Amino acid sequence: MKWMELLIVAGATLTAAVTVVVLYSLGVRLTAIAGDRQAAAPLWVRYLSYACFGLCGVAVLFGLYLIIPYFSG
Repeated sequence: MKWMELLIVAGATLTAAVTVVVLYSLGVRLTAIAGDRQAAAPLWVRYLSYACFGLCGVAVLFGLYLIIPYFSG
């Protein structure tokens, strides 16, 4: 069995999963900060949250592109 390839795939999977979770969590946190009425947050915080959600979506779509054989063949 090719153990090095297995470790590479496991590492890439772990890295991608952590990246998507961190981007989504950061987007949720920034949305909560931007929606807080007590402290006036700058407008760029809301746009940064949208960027985090967008990058999360791009990562998910790229993963689907890699998984579904119809798109890669």
